[in-house]
Amino acid sequence: MLSDRTRGLGLSGRPHFALGGVVRIPEAQTSPWISLTRRVLFAIALLILAACVVYIGRSGYRDSTGGDLSFLDALYYATVSLSTTGYGDIHPVTTEARLVNTLLITPLRILFLIVLVGTTLSVLTERSRQAFKIQRWRHSVRDHTVVIGYGTKGKTAIDAMIGDGVQPADIVVVDTDAIALEAATNAGLVTVQGSATQSDVLRLASVQNASSIVVATNRDDTAVLVTLTARELNQAAKIVVAIREAENTHLVRQSGADSVVVSSETAGRLLGIATTTPTVVEMMEDLLTPEQGFAVAERNVEQAEIGGSPRHLSDIVLGVVRGGVLVRVGDPSVDAIEAGDKLLYIRRSGK
Repeated sequence: MLSDRTRGLGLSGRPHFALGGVVRIPEAQTSPWISLTRRVLFAIALLILAACVVYIGRSGYRDSTGGDLSFLDALYYATVSLSTTGYGDIHPVTTEARLVNTLLITPLRILFLIVLVGTTLSVLTERSRQAFKIQRWRHSVRDHTVVIGYGTKGKTAIDAMIGDGVQPADIVVVDTDAIALEAATNAGLVTVQGSATQSDVLRLASVQNASSIVVATNRDDTAVLVTLTARELNQAAKIVVAIREAENTHLVRQSGADSVVVSSETAGRLLGIATTTPTVVEMMEDLLTPEQGFAVAERNVEQAEIGGSPRHLSDIVLGVVRGGVLVRVGDPSVDAIEAGDKLLYIRRSGK
């Protein structure tokens, strides 16, 4: 249970151990059989180590049956000692042997017991491990992409980014749906559970350090509020917003969006085009799928291309980005490529 003081803090101000149910860092999946094998081997190694310690100092031990201790006797003593069975038929009699038992055998016994109950302890230490991972992640995450909403639009946007070479570790998903976040975590994404309309939730996703933000909520009014909150936290990030109705475009742009995608109208146009020229829609799908066929990409101009026309290049150039503004090919202002320009062109996927 959280203390009253902790509950009074905002999410971003809470200690890391209190964020285990909100922030989830993906972990590498390990087979339970591999984990079990590792624990068994470690337990055997502890037994052998303890047996070697006893065998080296065997002169300080007495066997009730008489005679000197063999390595098998030392292994037997290590087994009953580390398992805390302690029959007493073999026991230390000299000061040196008892000191070794105190300083070496007893710590090995504790470690052995830890290994035996490792499954229970792993559950108990999960929160501490997650708290450490969250702390390390929050201190190191920079220039990442925050995706608000892990529905169809959010998933598709992430698939496109990963197809373009973005690493899953550089993407943070914010959503209120625990089931959706579970799927995102399984996909190797860092997740934050909460409403993105709250600045504390966005701070927890480190929006203030993000290079880009994708708003893919289900409601336009929510998208406006999320965009406004995100822009307030980060003045430099590129914010891309998906909305349903075109009449809300100006509201989203006034809230701070750099790019606005009207999902309903875009889908409607494609449906209309498909009734007469379905191959055009097929080509559009090809361009929007980075894994195969063609894709639209952006690159810097090469030194040899400066001064030339974008229409005369080997690449199919669609536009020139100059000073952050896209100018379509055919505009007289971009008849000559300048240093610092970027080219929007069609490339084959995989190049």
